[in-house]
This record gives sequence, C-alpha cells and structure tokens, in this order.
Amino acid sequence: MALIMMLPLPLLAAESGIDRLNSFVQTVVTFQAKFTQTVLDSRGQVIDEAEGLFILERPGKFRWDYKLPYPQYIVADGQRIWFYDVDLEQVTVKSQLEALADTPATLLSGETMPEEKYLLTDIPSDDGLIWVELIPKDVDSNFQAVTLAFDQQGLNQMIMKDSFDQKTRLVFSQTTENSALANDVFVFTPPSGVDVVGDSGL
Repeated sequence: MALIMMLPLPLLAAESGIDRLNSFVQTVVTFQAKFTQTVLDSRGQVIDEAEGLFILERPGKFRWDYKLPYPQYIVADGQRIWFYDVDLEQVTVKSQLEALADTPATLLSGETMPEEKYLLTDIPSDDGLIWVELIPKDVDSNFQAVTLAFDQQGLNQMIMKDSFDQKTRLVFSQTTENSALANDVFVFTPPSGVDVVGDSGL
C-alpha cells in the first residue's frame, strides 16, 4: 500500500483552446471588459490604437464604447447596428444581419457554435494563455483567420487577420461574466442634432 501511495498520480489533461471557446459560447450569456485595440498593417507596423469598454449579451447584442483616442460607439441591439462618431456628429444605422454577416462579431455574440462556420485548431504556446485559431469555412470571407486566447479569468485576447493581411488585436482586462446588465444597455437613441444615415426603422 505504501508503495502505491508513493506512485505519482496521472496528470489531468489540460483544457484545450477549443474546449475553452465552446465553454464560452455555451455558458457565457453576458460579458463585460475593458479593451485595448491595436491595428497592424501587413508589415506589422502599428497604424491605429484605441481603448474602451466592451459589453456583450448573447445572442445578438453587444456594444463597443471607444473612449480613446476619440469617442465612438457601436451598438448592436439584435436587429440594427448603430455606428456613432461623436466628432463627426453622425450616426449610421444598418441591418445587423446584413452588416455582420461576414464578420467575427457573430463569433462571440451569435447563436451558432463556432465549428459550424470555422475550422478550429488548438495552438501550442508558452505564454500562459490557451490559444485557438479559427479559419472561416467560407472561402470568400473577408477574414483569413481569427485567433482567441483564454486565461484563468476567461477571454483574454482576440486577433483578427483580414484579407489584406491587416491584423486587429484586442486585449481584454477586468473581465466579468454573467453579471446583470441594465435594461437599456443596448438601446441606442441618436442624440439631438446629429445626422442619421440609414434606416433607423428597420
């Protein structure tokens, strides 16, 4: 008995990136986080940086509140998506279904499982994060790949590579999952005096 007790216990298999992604889609209904966004051109040069707040409610609702370098708001209410540029004093509204049909936004907010639209591959790493790469099954997609990273708290990063080899990296911090949200979080009313482009009565 003593000899058996001294034998090392088998190690538990580490959770894969695919497992973490599927768990996120299946169990996370609301998600909030601060984010930093870095856009790199095809040569890896930084061409844009921003930061703000991201809020998600599945299925189909989310908002990006850009605070720096200048305020912008993107609000998807389940039927319409609103783009509000504060400096330009302009709001653009589109059908959410049409505007997001070929974008990674539906990956986190949609009702379908990722493997329905993407080929999933776990990516080995030594940075303490759990990575998974998603390649669109649609060969005509505007994006070549989406890469997600998870840490102990949940979703940590999202990297999107478009058809022009431009990469957008989102790093999330102060994340909160499945907390209650105010009823009007995804209600957008254009401010008085701004130009509204599109059909707000969709």
